[in-house]
Parts: sequence; C-alpha cells; structure tokens
Amino acid sequence: MQQIDAHELQQWIQDASRVSPFLLDVREPWEYEYCHIANSRLVPMQSVPGKLDTLDKNAHIVVICHHGVRSMQVARYLEHAGFEQVYNLQGGVDSWAQVVDTGMRTY
Repeated sequence: MQQIDAHELQQWIQDASRVSPFLLDVREPWEYEYCHIANSRLVPMQSVPGKLDTLDKNAHIVVICHHGVRSMQVARYLEHAGFEQVYNLQGGVDSWAQVVDTGMRTY
C-alpha cells in the first residue's frame, strides 16, 4: 500500500495525462452525505468484502475515510485480496477539506 496526501491526490486528479484514480470512500453513508470528494464511490468498510468482485484489480484505487485510519485498514485488506495499486489518503477527507477544498463541510 502506498500513502498519498491530499495535495498529491488533487494533482493526480487534475493531471489529464494520467489515468484517473478510483476513489473508494469507506465511511458510513451519513458521513458521505455530509461531505465527500467528488466522483468518489461509497462502499462502507463493512461492505468491502462483499463488493470485491465489483472492484477492478488493475485500477489505481485510493481508499478514503475521515482521518485515514479505516482507509488504511481497507487498503491493507485489498492488498491481501490481490489488488496491487492501492493508496491510502493520509488524513482522509478531513485533510482534503483543510488542504484542497476549504469550503467542504467538516465534522
């Protein structure tokens, strides 16, 4: 698993020469509804094992949560399941809101 910070992720998303990462948000639905990074897909942490077959093992997957703890656990799980390009968003959406999208609601 690789670590990526909010600024690096923003640069990646904006770089048209790179394939966009798959943004996997593993928070709970109420958290996602409150705030989320655009184009992220919600799959709550507890649902990930049952959704593995819906994820592309060849994709670059950035796992997102509130502060980066749950996402790190899910990223490790994905690696053990055979996913090779897995990234953990350090600091989660909280960091994203502080560094990239300062208008994003926080909790």
